[in-house]
Amino acid sequence: MHQSHLVFIFGILGNIASFVCFLAPLPTFYRVCKKKSTEGFQAIPYVAALFSAMLWIFYAYVKTGAILLITINAFGCVIETIYLAIYITYCPKKTRMRTLGMILFFNFGGCCAIVLLTHLLSKGEGRVKLLGWICVVFSTSVFAAPLSIIRVVIRTKSVEFLPFPLSLLLTISAVMWLLYGVSLKDIYVTLPNIVGLSFGTIQMILYAIYRNNKPLKDQKLSEQQGGINNKNEATITTVNEEKQEEVNPHNRDIEIGERKEEKEEVQPNKNQDQTELNNNNNIGERVNCEV
Repeated sequence: MHQSHLVFIFGILGNIASFVCFLAPLPTFYRVCKKKSTEGFQAIPYVAALFSAMLWIFYAYVKTGAILLITINAFGCVIETIYLAIYITYCPKKTRMRTLGMILFFNFGGCCAIVLLTHLLSKGEGRVKLLGWICVVFSTSVFAAPLSIIRVVIRTKSVEFLPFPLSLLLTISAVMWLLYGVSLKDIYVTLPNIVGLSFGTIQMILYAIYRNNKPLKDQKLSEQQGGINNKNEATITTVNEEKQEEVNPHNRDIEIGERKEEKEEVQPNKNQDQTELNNNNNIGERVNCEV
């Protein structure tokens, strides 16, 4: 098969896989619109995705002949802008100002600075190389983001925090764009997708190892339920005792009466002892006087 055919096939497959990945957050933003609240999640991944899409569009424009990179990243710019618009609409005022600041700094200031620097510092093929390495560095850092999830999975020995469908989609997308970069002989497209494929493979292996493990929160819940059961047993015992006292008030009165009689018996004995002690003291004083 001709090389251009392979580039086109892998490019189309990469577009399809990335298209599905871009649509993955739709349920989240549907819930945001329904509840009219962002529920505390961050806008940083969407700001970064928009910035990455803008960079790759500029790279494909400068390189020429990479139309399939432009198509998918143009769609990415549109959908990420919609996500951010929804987020800004429903997030708290303080978060809104911070998010707008990030968008202005990265997506406008950052992109404008990169355009100016690449035009001023390089020309021709050198401009493509400089822009390509900028894309590689940023895309590699984005692909390395799952490191935090991998660390959590290893520590908890649970895949509760590992979204398998999304991880699988991202791995498939990395494979398609890796093959596209190899067919196009474009090292700047190939390198970050090698990193993406590596991290995706690690996530799949971890999922296969820990998929049957009980989630950590379920174990904690069992321990808490055991403690609650013990507390309930103690509470039930106390309540039963109180009920028994309410059912037999006559017995309680008898016990109180017996306690009073005991006190009355003890009190004369104490008075008698005190009288004897005083008498003895008086006798002693008299003896001393006589001596």
